Amino acid sequence: MSTSAPSHNQLDSKAEAWSALFSEPMSDLVKRYTSSVFFDKRMWQADIQGSLAHAEMLSAQKIIAAEDFAAIQKGMAQITSEIEAGTFDWKLDLEDVHLNIEARLTSLVGDAGKRLHTGRSRNDQVATDVRLWLRGEIDLIEGLLKELQRSLVEVAEKNVDVILPGFTHLQVAQPVSFAHHLLAYVEMFKRDAERMLDVRKRVNVLPLGSAALAGTTYPLDRERVAKTLGMEGVSQNSLDGVSDRDFAIEFTAAASLCMVHVSRLSEELIIWMSQNFGFIKIADRFTTGSSIMPQKKNPDVPELARGKTGRVVGHLMGLITLMKGQPLAYNKDNQEDKEPLFDTVDTLKDTLRIFAEMIGGQINPATGKKEGGITVNAENMRAAALKGYATATDLADYLVKKGLPFRDAHETVAHAVKLATLKGVDLTELPLAELQAFNPNIEADVFEALSLEGSLNARNTLGGTAPAQVRIQLAKHHARLA
Repeated sequence: MSTSAPSHNQLDSKAEAWSALFSEPMSDLVKRYTSSVFFDKRMWQADIQGSLAHAEMLSAQKIIAAEDFAAIQKGMAQITSEIEAGTFDWKLDLEDVHLNIEARLTSLVGDAGKRLHTGRSRNDQVATDVRLWLRGEIDLIEGLLKELQRSLVEVAEKNVDVILPGFTHLQVAQPVSFAHHLLAYVEMFKRDAERMLDVRKRVNVLPLGSAALAGTTYPLDRERVAKTLGMEGVSQNSLDGVSDRDFAIEFTAAASLCMVHVSRLSEELIIWMSQNFGFIKIADRFTTGSSIMPQKKNPDVPELARGKTGRVVGHLMGLITLMKGQPLAYNKDNQEDKEPLFDTVDTLKDTLRIFAEMIGGQINPATGKKEGGITVNAENMRAAALKGYATATDLADYLVKKGLPFRDAHETVAHAVKLATLKGVDLTELPLAELQAFNPNIEADVFEALSLEGSLNARNTLGGTAPAQVRIQLAKHHARLA
């Protein structure tokens, strides 16, 4: 490399993008190894948004001239048009989205483009762009979580009186309303949405103005930039501002928990769809066949979502490990935060979008009505609920109301179940006289208590599975999701 002053064109190359200090160009291998432009270019809108807010503040603070700010605005508008049209020339030599945009701006508006970087570093610029980009993605995810909840509520509303065997240890435990079961997932996804909004508060903090690590000598108005960008606060320590990636880890943790909820729902859909259960059918467009067994219909979407959960949880582990040994302040390690973060966002959004449609169906443009989604087989659910003595606890509760201590009632019912098992019948099929042999206080009204409907209706407390309670919860969810 020549030791003479670099030309204007030379300043566009990566080696001179930061300094004339270096005596040889970067090797092509290192360029490829260190470049991030082909995955971080998705942040171009955030980069331009942050740069324009920074430029507006520089102009207001008389750090750059108003004419420079006008030129920067014009150049950024041109760059936006080029990127949207697909004509922008992304260059590997310029390493990342930030240098690519800055170099193009300088080529369009000259010295005004060079003045844009006054009072900032790529360290605080990158941190700002990631936050701006992630904030927008969180808003999209929060909307998708609401859509999935609406789909679950719609299906639940149609199946309040459908009785499903509730399981513990995957053994028949007690009968529940199928709607009540679905609303359990609504509660999970509601918490996920709340977590996302809480994470958003800590994402929505401005590090710009921290510069490389120690702040800057220019009289910046960081609060002005934060207000322009709609951010809720300004980082209070420049070292932390450029090196903090807690927000990315926290988002990925929230995304991992959301995917765990998706995975639990997936597992149930897979079990319910199997021929041994036959509780539901999933629309054909969400399933595949077998290359050798023509009778097969496989629940590929739930299975793949279950698998992708491990992928997202893996990204969380990767980000935590990425940060664990880093000293203050910024280190090149942090370039590795973007691909796992981007993939987590993409995976979560795609999964939520497809699950909302798979469960609730989609609008048919021809009819304007929602079609598809899961189909419920109420008869099979009811038949399964009649197996395993699901109302045994109801018999114990019945005896308690007759004055028997619960532990004694529990033991009495165990003997009744043992007899019913030996005879191969349900508790409701035992003659009244045989039930009275276990306790003389048992009367004919016991059969109502032992019915599936009686069991559900008896659990008429807040949060219970009684249809009356389920309808109350449905009304609350409807109001919240409207």
